[in-house]
Amino acid sequence: MTLTREIQPMPDFVSAALDETGLRASYDDRPDYQRNDYLGWINKAKREATKQKRLAQMLEELREGDVYMRMPWGGGSRP
Repeated sequence: MTLTREIQPMPDFVSAALDETGLRASYDDRPDYQRNDYLGWINKAKREATKQKRLAQMLEELREGDVYMRMPWGGGSRP
């Protein structure tokens, strides 16, 4: 898939959080646009507290599997 938006870099703290929580595979299973949107959303926050809050939301949505940006998403499945 080719994204038309600028590709967002993954900050080290996001990569570490994905590995520490065991959610890397859930993140990698998401479509390119979702991964890029999450990173852009986190990267655009000015305050560190906001970045951490957004990271926590992303991790929770990856855990749930059927949520994307607080909206239902049919790509995941709950155990």
